[in-house]
Amino acid sequence: MSIFKFKQFDVDQTGCAMKINTDGVLIGAMATHNNPKNILDIGTGTGVITLMLAQRFPKAVIQAVEIDGKAAETAGKNFESSVFSERLTINHVAIEQYNPTEQFDLIVSNPPFFVNDLKNEEVRKGIARHATLGFFDLLIDKCTQLLTPNGKLWLILPVKQANEVISSAAGYGLLLVERIHIHSDQNKPTFRQIICLKKGEAVLKERDFNIYESLKQHTAVYKELLKDFFLAF
Repeated sequence: MSIFKFKQFDVDQTGCAMKINTDGVLIGAMATHNNPKNILDIGTGTGVITLMLAQRFPKAVIQAVEIDGKAAETAGKNFESSVFSERLTINHVAIEQYNPTEQFDLIVSNPPFFVNDLKNEEVRKGIARHATLGFFDLLIDKCTQLLTPNGKLWLILPVKQANEVISSAAGYGLLLVERIHIHSDQNKPTFRQIICLKKGEAVLKERDFNIYESLKQHTAVYKELLKDFFLAF
């Protein structure tokens, strides 16, 4: 069994093309909103981001969308076995075909990001990691419809894709309000950006976040961020 144990829940990764990774746990711990009632996780995979958000926001109801059937099945089982099960729902559907009755205060996604890159030989992993050229426009357009007036969209992406999404989102009325530059360590360039977009203008907040202090030694801020989740911290 491929089970990853957290402090308050377990995540079975069986049948999931993309396993739990640093990108997912970072955005699961960092994406925020003041008292969100309805949350959406797009491309939930194992369901780990949904479960982290459920732990962080105990009053929120969370919907998760996953296009891959096996991953959706596994995520659903992970939700059912958790203490948060009554607040979580899995939807096996492509985001463009997802039409809920409610809007969301907080939308979070660790999306596929290799646009026009060589496709992975394993088709399901390709779906999880690769995006078509129009994918981000579709995603932003859909999220604009799904967000409440004060809702926030949080994404984690490589720098190039993040800049493209920020530019594209402005055309849909979603503006950048927060950007976190993720570094392996203080001597390495940014390799991911966590960005927050919302309707209407706001003062942009930016900061840097380093994962490692030295070889295999996590920074204090990384441990602090994930201490409520990881058994090791």
